[in-house]
Amino acid sequence: MAAEQPSEVEDAVGYFLQDMTYHGKSDRTRDAYERVLREFEAFLGNPSQNPTGSATAVEDASHRDCMAWVHTLRNRDVTPSTVATYASYLHRFYAYMAQIGVFDSNPMSLVVEEMDERIDTNPARREVSVPEMRGFVRQIRHPLDHALVVTLLKTGMRVGELCNLDLRDLSLSVDEPLADVSTRAALDGRGPSIYVSAEPSVGATSNGEERTASNKRKRSTVVPVDDELETVLLRWLAIRPDTTSPAEPLFLGTASGWGTRLTPDAVHHVVTARAADFGWYRKGGDREENVTPHYFRHFFTTHLRDRTGDRGIVKYLRGDVGGDIIDTYTHNWGDRVRETYESNIYSLL
Repeated sequence: MAAEQPSEVEDAVGYFLQDMTYHGKSDRTRDAYERVLREFEAFLGNPSQNPTGSATAVEDASHRDCMAWVHTLRNRDVTPSTVATYASYLHRFYAYMAQIGVFDSNPMSLVVEEMDERIDTNPARREVSVPEMRGFVRQIRHPLDHALVVTLLKTGMRVGELCNLDLRDLSLSVDEPLADVSTRAALDGRGPSIYVSAEPSVGATSNGEERTASNKRKRSTVVPVDDELETVLLRWLAIRPDTTSPAEPLFLGTASGWGTRLTPDAVHHVVTARAADFGWYRKGGDREENVTPHYFRHFFTTHLRDRTGDRGIVKYLRGDVGGDIIDTYTHNWGDRVRETYESNIYSLL
C-alpha cells in the first residue's frame, strides 16, 4: 500500500500530531497541542460560533475564523498569556501544514502579527497556579531554603543574581539586622527593596570577592520587597552564619560550605529537591515537566504580567530593559513600580 501523501490527508490535525511524534516532541507537548487544536476544530464545526454561520473545515479556515476563535478565548476566563500560547499552537500548526503542502496558506500569520498578547516561549511548560505554589512554599520549613524559594518567586531574579546578592544590596524596614552594613545609595528612600546589580560576572572580583556566577541584567534594578518577603528574609538573617568574605553575601551555606556564598548549583539542588518531594521534579524529566529555579522566573513573569497588564514594569523588574525605558521607571519608582508591584504581587505565605 502506498504511503499517504500530504495532499490526501483526511484528518489534518491527526497528521500534524503524528508528525510531532516523529520529530521527537514529548507526549506532554503533543497532548497540549491536541487539546487546543481539537477545540479549534470543534469551534469551526459549530455554525453558531463560526463567523460564516456554517461549519468550516480546518483546511478551509480564513483569518477571520481564526480571529473569531481568539476573540472567544479573550471573552472566557483565559489569561492573556494563555491566549497567546494557544494562538501560537494554531500558528505553528498552519505554518507546518502549509510548508509540507497540505494547506495553501497560514491564516494565523496576520492574526498573530496583530495580537497584543505575547507568546509563551515554552508553551508545554508545567502550569502551576498561585494556590498550588502557595502550598509548595508553605511546606518548606528550613529558613534558608524557604528564603531562597520565596526570594526567587517574589522577585523573578535569575539564580546567579540571587547568589550574587550581598547584605549591602538589601534594605528593610527593620534596621537592626543590617545595622552594621552600609547599603547602596540606590536604595536610599526606596523602602524595603533589593538592588540587583548588572555588574558581577564569573571570575571577576566584586565587593572584595571573586564571583562564581554572572548577572545578566541589561541595567541594575531596584526590586521592591513586600511584607511577606521581608518576614522571610528577617527569619533567615536571624540564623545566618558568620562569614569570612569581605562582601558579606546575603545567602550562605548552612551545611557543606558553611558560611560561604551559595553557588547556583547549590540553589538548584535545594529547589529541585524540594520540588521532587512535591512531585514537581523527576530526574530525567524534560524541562517542561520539571520545576527548577528558572521556572520560578517564568512563574513570576506570567502571573505578575497577567495581573498588572503592564509589560514594561515586569520587564523592568526582570532586568530586561535598558536606556531611557529603565531610567523612566527608576525616576518614577515609588509612584509606578512599588505601587504596581505591591498591588499585584501574589501572596505565598
